[in-house]
Amino acid sequence: MSVSVTLLGTGSPLPSPDRAGPATLVRAGEATVLVDCGRGVVMRLAAAGVVPIGLSAVLLTHLHSDHITDLNDVVTTHWVMTAEPVPLRIVGPPGTRQVVEAVLAMLTFDQRYRIAHHDDLGYPPAVEVVEVGPGDAFDVAGASVTVHETDHRPVTPTVGYRIERDGLVAAVAGDTVPCAGLDDLCAGADLYVQTVIRADLVRQLPNRRIQDICDYHSTVEQAAETAERAGVRTLVLTHYVPPIAPGAEEEWRALAASRFGGEVVVGPDLTTATAG
Repeated sequence: MSVSVTLLGTGSPLPSPDRAGPATLVRAGEATVLVDCGRGVVMRLAAAGVVPIGLSAVLLTHLHSDHITDLNDVVTTHWVMTAEPVPLRIVGPPGTRQVVEAVLAMLTFDQRYRIAHHDDLGYPPAVEVVEVGPGDAFDVAGASVTVHETDHRPVTPTVGYRIERDGLVAAVAGDTVPCAGLDDLCAGADLYVQTVIRADLVRQLPNRRIQDICDYHSTVEQAAETAERAGVRTLVLTHYVPPIAPGAEEEWRALAASRFGGEVVVGPDLTTATAG
């Protein structure tokens, strides 16, 4: 038995021709879990050999637009590819239900057109929304999932997910700075996925709005320190801001390795790390 994470999208709100928006695929036994739904996620899922009907659940870390941009595509593609009503399970912090209801409302015309055209599609999208908070726990296709508090203020609430199967753990955090909840999330994890920025590079950009992101994102060094403190085996970096320049991945990896003694994974979209 193994647990793996695949970086479906390693980009950020800044458009990139090479990196899709934030999204991570976790495979743990029979569980196939999508964490966040950034731009281009369905295309990246297909490249990873998964279609939305193959997802056990969608987990949202928070409701920033870059993490939910293509939730509508996941919902619609799941719907039109099913032969009968099969609920898509969407889990997220408080506010998720309102977001999903708004997505479905936005898709009202599309749903009407498709139902009118396809005799066998006589039902709307089936969606099961569960709102969770720190301390909650649930099962996804045999994998146990616990919810942990993160700190992305003023964005609140934000959460991370610890996914465990047969003693192997994948911990996935969204946008956050170091905090006690993050330490709990990734304690002893085999794989720890963390969004990161290079504060030294961001502060050189002549745009105050971009510079402000340093307030509520972990730097590469901070992510590495969290991983070291928590006894993580493999640190997987993602959501790179600014985008990694061609040939500079080793520089990012070296920054993390200066603070963390385990394996560090830095790569393009569809990079996969496996434990077990």
